[in-house]
Order: sequence, then structure tokens, then C-alpha cells
Amino acid sequence: MARVPTATAPDGASIAYEVAGDGPPIVLVHGITECRRSWDPLIAPLAREHRVVAVDLRGHGESDRLPPYDVLTMAADTHAVVEAVGAIDPFLVGHSLGGAVGTVYAAAYPARGVLNVDQPLEMSGFKALLEPLEPVLRGDEATFRPLITEIFDSLLYGALPTAERARIQALSHPEQDVVLGAWDFVLTSTPEEMEELIRSTAQLVTVPYLALHGSDPGEVYVAWLEDVMPTATFELWPDLGHYPHLVEPARFVRRVREVSRG
Repeated sequence: MARVPTATAPDGASIAYEVAGDGPPIVLVHGITECRRSWDPLIAPLAREHRVVAVDLRGHGESDRLPPYDVLTMAADTHAVVEAVGAIDPFLVGHSLGGAVGTVYAAAYPARGVLNVDQPLEMSGFKALLEPLEPVLRGDEATFRPLITEIFDSLLYGALPTAERARIQALSHPEQDVVLGAWDFVLTSTPEEMEELIRSTAQLVTVPYLALHGSDPGEVYVAWLEDVMPTATFELWPDLGHYPHLVEPARFVRRVREVSRG
């Protein structure tokens, strides 16, 4: 088996990735508990016109399990991969946690644009969901894992075809320290602190930004997003749930090609 290439993060962590195809670079960033393999159905079609770089976030897949696991660190890790492969001004495609990572990346590093798949940037609703669950999330493994499984089963997988749901579930490895590290900002910040930091970050994104959702976050969220990030546009694929890119992969590949051309 060929050795998976890695890039060295600023703190020395090894970040695994793979590259396919040739053309304008696209970087794929997966969601929490998953890995670059979650993009498998999309890599070959995208690689027909693009150089596709799929990243394993730290604590996921074949990357080092080394804290911290916050999105700023993960964005720096992704940039280390981009530099390692020479993917100048990439277009970032991020799902869930990867959408947040892609957003922070575009605020901090040169990028051609961002496609954020079903990751709301306004976090007060997510905080309200997590707060009553926090004692269990911070409990032992025996309490943490069933709760995470229940959250994902009830909120995330619903619209996926049966075979694709089984594939994603097989790729998912919910490690408690990684999940808590990724969610620490939400768990430990006040709503006011979150709003201030999210706004200040979003205002640094000056490239085209598409928020593509499979579940409707509501008109209030859309207005908020367009207020905090003037380059953002919103697009809803109704009733496709948290994985619209895997429910309708061919449609998604066409959309990535369209928006990445600018």
C-alpha cells in the first residue's frame, strides 16, 4: 500500500492528504469525526477539471491526533497542506466542521473562494443545543459515545441514501477529546463573545463565498450572514439534510465547477 503523503503543521503535527487530477486547485475539508474518504464519490468527477486536494483534519483519519483541535489550528494545518502541494489560491469546499475551517482559512490566507456545505456560522442555536448535554459530553466514554451517536443519527444522517449512510457511519470515529476540542469555542464562550469573534472573522473574508444548505436555517440567518459577510450568497437545496453533496453528488459537482470559476 502506498504511503499517504503528509504535510507538517506549524506545531509539527503530520497532516495527511491526497491529491488527484490537474487544473485549478480545490481543497476538500471534511466534517467532524470523519476523514477525507467522506469525499470519495466526488473526487474523481472533480479531478477531471481540477487538482483536488482532500485533507484529513488533525485528530481525524490518518493525521496526527495532537491537540488543540480548534478551527484556527485546523485552518493553519490546511494551509500547510496547500503550501506542501503548491496549490496557489485554492477554492475551499468544506462540509460541516470543514465549512468553518474553510471560512477561517479564507479569512487568514489567500483563497479563490469558499463553498460552505451546511455549516451555519451563527452559533447561538448550536450552543443552546449543546449546553444541556455538556455534562454528558464531558463524562466518561460510556456516556459520551451513545450521546454522540444519538445526536448524529437524529440530526445529520436522515436524507442520505441507505448505502451512503452506512459508508459515512463506517468512516466516523467520534473521539471525545477531538469533538470537545472542536466544540470548545461554543461550549465555553458567551453568545456575545461568539458573535463578536465570528463577525470579526467573517468580515475578513473578501472572496466569493457560497453557503449551500440542505436544511433551511431560516430567513433571519440568511440576513445575518449577508450582513456579517458582504461577499456571501446563500443557496438552499430543500429537504436534502446535512449531506446535500452526497445526496445529489452529480448536481454538487456541477455546482462546485460553476462557483469555483468565479
